[in-house]
Amino acid sequence: MSFWEYLGSYRERLLFDAYQHASAVFQCTLLATVLGVLIGVVAHRREWAAGLATTTTSAILTVPSLAVIGLLIPLVGLGVAPTVIALTLYGLLPVVRNAVVGLRGVDPALVDAAKGIGMSRLARLLRVELPLAWPAILTGIRVSTQMLMGIAAVAAYASGPGLGNEIFRGIASLGSANALNQVLAGTLGIVVLALLFDAGYVLVGRLTISRGIRG
Repeated sequence: MSFWEYLGSYRERLLFDAYQHASAVFQCTLLATVLGVLIGVVAHRREWAAGLATTTTSAILTVPSLAVIGLLIPLVGLGVAPTVIALTLYGLLPVVRNAVVGLRGVDPALVDAAKGIGMSRLARLLRVELPLAWPAILTGIRVSTQMLMGIAAVAAYASGPGLGNEIFRGIASLGSANALNQVLAGTLGIVVLALLFDAGYVLVGRLTISRGIRG
């Protein structure tokens, strides 16, 4: 069976795996973004706190994803739970680092001006600092998403959702007629999803970042 014939024969299964893969990455990226921005907001004003946040999230990336998922299985079981926890942890670093950089790059004069007209600290954060730091934060989200696209494939080891199941099925049946087709379909599917997500982020950037900031 050729690769194109394989795609036609197993189209529904591949589309379902692709949907699960995209959904898992999107949800975990969203969690990582919320947590990462919160950490960045808390840590960016103090050098030691920013260093601790960056170092801690960097340390997570030094641990192989397969090992992290393997360690989580005895604690939370198989399936979605270890996938969500692992992907969220791996997605933190780019968001935290870029949130800290973006918030530190906000012109203090603008913050002082907002303070001078009576804005509270929360209002300054939400209406001045975070909007100005958004381009850097969005870049971190894009990097995080691209990382998680690949790491999510490893989640199939713990019976997690996504195109990694297709790759693992192919690896487990090496030598069979469709083994290469399975690995290729899973791999190319992840690449296509990564490109679609990145195109979506480009559109979000154009809609949410003013020309003055982009320029």
